[in-house]
Amino acid sequence: MTAFSTKGQSDPTVQPVPASVVEQVDAADITLSNPKRAVLSLGSNLGNRLETLQGAIDALEDTPGLRVKAVSPVYETEPWGVAPGSQPSYFNAVIVVKTTLPPSSLLERGQAIEEAFERVREERWGPRTIDVDIVAYADVVSDDPVLTLPHPRAHERAFVLAPWHDIDPEAQLPGRGPVADLLNGVGREGIQPRPDLELRLPE
Repeated sequence: MTAFSTKGQSDPTVQPVPASVVEQVDAADITLSNPKRAVLSLGSNLGNRLETLQGAIDALEDTPGLRVKAVSPVYETEPWGVAPGSQPSYFNAVIVVKTTLPPSSLLERGQAIEEAFERVREERWGPRTIDVDIVAYADVVSDDPVLTLPHPRAHERAFVLAPWHDIDPEAQLPGRGPVADLLNGVGREGIQPRPDLELRLPE
């Protein structure tokens, strides 16, 4: 957990993870053999958005071979790739996990969670109850069309970069460089921190 310490950050909305929770999560690592670190982006703009995001986090934690290690603050974001005002705004967050699942199995689990929350794929960039994207998996770089790693548009999306930077200021996006530099490049236009909302790290 020390890699995701929030000490020294200026954002007052980012709260350090209680030591008791850190101990519980680290203790859970003994159930994983040689886990890999992965970063996932979550988004919702239909229904009870906060409840859905938390439900997805809890479902991931319940996945055999996976432990949720860090959960970002919530951001409210204008929908990507559509006309302003044509869709409700998104709640977005990023989580860091440790997992023994290979990337393909992690993708299948994310899609299963989307289906459980009745995600409908009728149009590109359409509204959705939940979106679970694998942003990065260890240092894997792959152009597999089924699962491109890292996510091919993560480097240009503030709603991914900002919450990721909150929980891991030293993070690197494989093949693209420091997340902090990428975030400075794209800016924070169109995303709004929501310090009044909170997602829980599973216990």
